[in-house]
Amino acid sequence: MATGLALSLVLGACGGQGERQTAAKPAQPAGEPLDPAKTAERLVKMRSQALGGDQQGLQQNLKALNDDVNRSIRLADPARRIDRENARIAAKGVKGVRSVVWLDSENLFVIVNRNAERSYGTIDSICGELEPLGDTLGVVVNVQSGAARNGDELEILSRNCQLKPGERAMMQANRQVDALPPQVRAQHRANADAALRAERAEDRQESDRIIQAGTPEM
Repeated sequence: MATGLALSLVLGACGGQGERQTAAKPAQPAGEPLDPAKTAERLVKMRSQALGGDQQGLQQNLKALNDDVNRSIRLADPARRIDRENARIAAKGVKGVRSVVWLDSENLFVIVNRNAERSYGTIDSICGELEPLGDTLGVVVNVQSGAARNGDELEILSRNCQLKPGERAMMQANRQVDALPPQVRAQHRANADAALRAERAEDRQESDRIIQAGTPEM
């Protein structure tokens, strides 16, 4: 709606002198609503630029507004798509990373050396290395431990570089990377715990029988 209003201001503009956009403001955080004050300020400036004939400043502000709208709806910038090979090399340089491979055009799969390095901190470090290469909103980092000894330690930690865990950019598939879905892994863990409890109960019963057989007076 904001973009539509901005375009209507451009189409209805005529003559005068406006102010020029001089400094870029911080990018709109991905997935967050537009800042009403910032948007209103930009629209007022665009109106002044349109009336004043400042086409360069108007185009800059219109592009910035469009970028903000796209980021608020979590739409990755196709013009800033990250080069996959450069991204792989950059991620490989993060401390603790053993190997890096792309599963598809969006999912970067990383194996780390230790269980403790399978963390969101590692994902943050990888995303930080990718940031100069383009729009990381189009990248999901998946981290697995190379030192895992059981199903829980093998669980893959995944996150879009700019969003909260579980969130994905617009038109970005929430790909299931784990070999075993979390619910299956949880059921296996519950079954194992139940079997262990039953085994311990049988052991206690067997111990009681041995004690009673060795001490008839009991």
